[in-house]
Amino acid sequence: MSKSIPPGDNLPRYVCNGCGFVHYENPKVVAGCIVSYESQILLCRRAIDPRYGKWTIPAGFMELSESTGEAAARETLEEACAVVTVDDLFAVYDLIDAGQVYVIYRAALEAPDFAAGVESLDVRLFSEEEIPWDEIAFTVVSRALSQYLANRKANDFRPFAETIKR
Repeated sequence: MSKSIPPGDNLPRYVCNGCGFVHYENPKVVAGCIVSYESQILLCRRAIDPRYGKWTIPAGFMELSESTGEAAARETLEEACAVVTVDDLFAVYDLIDAGQVYVIYRAALEAPDFAAGVESLDVRLFSEEEIPWDEIAFTVVSRALSQYLANRKANDFRPFAETIKR
């Protein structure tokens, strides 16, 4: 394989030197939930790298044959052992430098039943004042939580999109 611009294209791609097959590289989709119970938000403390030991919302890479909403609910079950009702789309974040697209939903925890899954050291409900902002794993999660809290105060949950570059 070598990197070149295939005929009829305008961007460099990995192209097989023997047969001309074009290997496209596309962003990965991360799906997750901002899970609420009463006025609290569910966060997971990561048991894996990157950002081992830091707090995040339940989220992860989407699998083939599932919708983004299904992926968000599955990730919440895997990371927080929590069954949620996935509500509306909250936000889409384009992480240009990471080659990722985050699709985040609002979700409701029906009862305070949750536990740390295999990818989590701990799972807790946090009030707005208790959120460990200095220990949040990823910039996109900090941005999403801040936006969620602002939207909650305004009672305005229209979906939005943002591009994050380093």
